[in-house]
Amino acid sequence: MDNAGKEREAVQLMADAEKRVKASHSFLRGLFGGNTRIEEACEMYTRAANMFKIAKNWSAAGNAFCQAAKLHMQLQSKHDSATSFVDAGNAYKKADPQEAINCLNAAIDIYTDMGRFTIAAKHHITIAEIYETELVDIEKAIAHYEQSADYYKGEESNSSANKCLLKVAAYAAQLEQYQKAIEIYEQVGTNTMDNPLLKYSAKDYFFKAALCHFIVDELNAKLALEKYEEMFPAFTDSRECKLLKKLLEAHEEQNSEAYTEAVKEFDSISRLDQWLTTMLLRIKKSIQGDGEGDGDLK
Repeated sequence: MDNAGKEREAVQLMADAEKRVKASHSFLRGLFGGNTRIEEACEMYTRAANMFKIAKNWSAAGNAFCQAAKLHMQLQSKHDSATSFVDAGNAYKKADPQEAINCLNAAIDIYTDMGRFTIAAKHHITIAEIYETELVDIEKAIAHYEQSADYYKGEESNSSANKCLLKVAAYAAQLEQYQKAIEIYEQVGTNTMDNPLLKYSAKDYFFKAALCHFIVDELNAKLALEKYEEMFPAFTDSRECKLLKKLLEAHEEQNSEAYTEAVKEFDSISRLDQWLTTMLLRIKKSIQGDGEGDGDLK
């Protein structure tokens, strides 16, 4: 059967499901098994949703899964209802991001009510990603990453919590909420520096925390750097720490060329990503006499 045929069949199933739901509300439903009709309707909506998926009609698939989710709830089947809301969210993701978020939030409400916080956290991440990429609302993305981190922490899933927190820190710094970013980078750095598998990453977190300090205040950055070296001696030998010292020196001397040279040398071995480039440029702009217009590091 071609896609158009699948879609026609799905539409027919939706109509049949609706009839069964209406019939279940009839006066005699108590005598003639209203619940059985609801169960049948539920199954029809799910089959219709899957046919709409094959036909790539994502909105219709999302709507059909939503109808199934509501009926599952009526049947007191919480787990099935949450699963259908997630299916609805995943279908809507391809057509209507806001509707996808509504469905995923409905699933999250059910999961948290059932005490299933790890799975709720996972869906908060999906919502955060939709806000990041589709709706470009970074404040809302931050809120959902924070909620996810909270749930993961409560379930002792610290590495998953850290991943979410690092997303929050990166965005907070971009939005110039430096204090918030610093607190997270320091916290995650301190949590990972004693772990033999993760301590290599700790230097990156202290490096990022120091850069956030540096944008706000040069003296703060110096003091922070001393603190990080004391806490985590391995940091001293890192290329990141050496770069920070060169940048601090160049900044103190208001030497724009030395600053750019130090960044260039670092970049030739470890490529700078977009976030680091942005932060390093913000610091460079505070060097007097550095033309704001050129905005160039390399």
